[in-house]
Amino acid sequence: MAVRIRLTRKGRKKQPFYRIVVANSEAPRDGKFLDIVGTYNPMENPAAVAIDNDKLQQWIAKGALPTETVATLIKKHAKESDAVA
Repeated sequence: MAVRIRLTRKGRKKQPFYRIVVANSEAPRDGKFLDIVGTYNPMENPAAVAIDNDKLQQWIAKGALPTETVATLIKKHAKESDAVA
């Protein structure tokens, strides 16, 4: 069973909101997941990304791989948190 860190869509029509979740790679996009790691709201200006770094690092240590989109969001969140600190 391969575990991926990916997005799952929430929100209503034309108002997307995403959760960053850890799920089995074979599960459907909005199906069962193992854990919620963060959120992503593209409707805000600039887009809001909130990630629980402790949970994220635990899952990566266990072998979970982020998708390309989530990897980009993680990098963006890291730069923003460095700029705030």
